[in-house]
Amino acid sequence: MSREDPDVIDSVDKALQVMTVFSTEHPELSVSRVADLTGLTRATARRILLTFTRLGFAEEHDRRFRLTAKVLRLGYGYLSSSPWWETAEGHMRSLSTSLQESSSLAALDGDEIVYLARVPSPRSVAITLNVGSRLPAYPTSLGRVLLAALPEGRLEEYLRTVELRALTPRTVTDPQRLRDVLDQVRRDGYSLIDGEREEGVRSVAAGVRHRGEVIAALNVSVNAARLSVAELRDRCAPMVIEHAEAISVEIAAR
Repeated sequence: MSREDPDVIDSVDKALQVMTVFSTEHPELSVSRVADLTGLTRATARRILLTFTRLGFAEEHDRRFRLTAKVLRLGYGYLSSSPWWETAEGHMRSLSTSLQESSSLAALDGDEIVYLARVPSPRSVAITLNVGSRLPAYPTSLGRVLLAALPEGRLEEYLRTVELRALTPRTVTDPQRLRDVLDQVRRDGYSLIDGEREEGVRSVAAGVRHRGEVIAALNVSVNAARLSVAELRDRCAPMVIEHAEAISVEIAAR
């Protein structure tokens, strides 16, 4: 990247590429696997991993590396600079309690959404998503709210480059159809998903705004066996919009 942009430090770019390949699917990686996933040479991947280890950001066992808790310092800088997440969580708990369903807050990061806060359903103790979890944006209600708020140029680039995979038989995989859906999200002020990311799961989301821009999205997610699409639209959507607006008001007050 720095070969084209003199303001970008190539070594930092490569180091961050290595750090971000670690995930739930890849909690431990060998040097060769890191090289495969990043496109870097084995020698470069090895030096970066050993640097992480020396600095305490990674540890090595049997020639496999994994990140350490020290990496959380990087993410904490973002969360601590945006203390309104704590305010948002109170509204999320209120929303979750009122509807007896799980509630989540997410932001857009590239082609994915990243979860910033989550309140599980009072009905269940099962937790499948946590803060920091990532999902593709296009088949989620949170993602569609965030995509619909993108400037036209960025949205065009997204639609041109994203891989729209069919996660379920209901997933929208045609770029023009997705554009039409996002246009509808803008008109409605919310996004409703019915089994596009995961069969049997429905959700509805609305945008959280700051200075006129959508900076995050709030949703509730429900089991399709418990709540119909009509109930989700008529009962849940207004409440999600109301709580998203309340969070926006408190952000502005800060």
